[in-house]
Amino acid sequence: MKARALKIPAPANLLLLVLLLVAPTVAQAQLTFTTNNSQITITGYSGSPSVVTIPSTTNGYPVTSIGTSAFYRLSSLTAVTIPDSVTNIGGNAFGQCIYLTNLTIGNGIIAIGGNAFSQCIGLTSVIIPDSVTSIGENGFNQCSGLSSLTIGANVSSIENSAFKECTSLTGIMIPNNVTSIGQSAFAECTNLTGVAIPASVTNIGDYAFEGCTHLTSVAIPKGILSIGNGVFETCPSLTSITIPATVTLIEDYAFGYDFSLASVTIPGSVTNIETDAFQDCTSLTNIIIPASLTTLGEGAFDGCSSLKGIHFRGNSPTPNNDVSVFAGAPNGIVYYVPGTAGWGTVFDELPTMPEFVPQPAILTNGFGFGVQPGGFSFTIAWATNVPVVVEASTNLANPAWSPVSTNTLTGGTSYFSDPQWTNYPARFYRVSAP
Repeated sequence: MKARALKIPAPANLLLLVLLLVAPTVAQAQLTFTTNNSQITITGYSGSPSVVTIPSTTNGYPVTSIGTSAFYRLSSLTAVTIPDSVTNIGGNAFGQCIYLTNLTIGNGIIAIGGNAFSQCIGLTSVIIPDSVTSIGENGFNQCSGLSSLTIGANVSSIENSAFKECTSLTGIMIPNNVTSIGQSAFAECTNLTGVAIPASVTNIGDYAFEGCTHLTSVAIPKGILSIGNGVFETCPSLTSITIPATVTLIEDYAFGYDFSLASVTIPGSVTNIETDAFQDCTSLTNIIIPASLTTLGEGAFDGCSSLKGIHFRGNSPTPNNDVSVFAGAPNGIVYYVPGTAGWGTVFDELPTMPEFVPQPAILTNGFGFGVQPGGFSFTIAWATNVPVVVEASTNLANPAWSPVSTNTLTGGTSYFSDPQWTNYPARFYRVSAP
């Protein structure tokens, strides 16, 4: 494999200037390249012309790749056109080309390598074609002038820090083919106000939107299993969030320092809220914690100074008295459903009191839930000495509910068991007041 140089004639106006000066030679730009298996990789560039059109063929061979660091730190480069023949842009290929303002990416590109356009601060608009399937780590990191971004329909993966510190972006439309958004992918995009995350996304990396200080709205798609460390940390303009029913884990600082966050919906799938998950969410006044929750991390709601109503729907979770969860919420009151277990007169130094909930509840994390010797069983909790009807259905898509039993909630609870559950391929239950 032998490196060669491809000569590009100077523009006509430059040629005229040279002739007027009676110079003996014409300035030329050179693309160096290698040939491998009858395909050409551009490996470097030299010369003064600032506008470069990469050829689709040379020496009779197709140009299919732009190599690692081929145009790295090329201060003279202002515009580049990449032909459709190119399928891969290597790592750092155009990294730190700070005067690059015009970029045309051909429709044959499949992969954009790591740091490929990192710190190209002059770029204002980028169209990533539909042929691209992955955007590499730090691909457009610190492109601070980038205000218009189109991500191709077939991109499936946006890697770590791909658009971190793209501070001029105001909105992002993530295509429906994306399944993974990497760690810090859009972190510190300080002017980003809204982002649409499609239902195809099943993984959002740690700190993906950390430091997006103007982000006011975001829809988290169904299919996400966890809200990772610091995903929406320091998003002080975010006012409300709905967590989908697939999420089981909210990790450290997931919504930390979101000072305007006043409304949070935590679904019944969440079992763990970890350390400082809602640290300093000073606009939160009420929070409903589902019956599914078993563990609350240290400082989970630390510094939530406006928090007054903390409504637990299930048994008292960990922690014990040695772990502070609600420090900095001096006016908080912990409410629990009568009949749930583990409650004393205080929880984390806050007073507790029973709460009349608007409808009866099935306790899914209490003793005796699930398959027991007497049948499928669970505890119903609500108001003392009130009758509750248990109904069953075999199909949730088109449910036909039939009464199974009527239970009186002595002391606010009643234990239900269905010995007939094995007679059905599937059986679902609900409870209601008669």
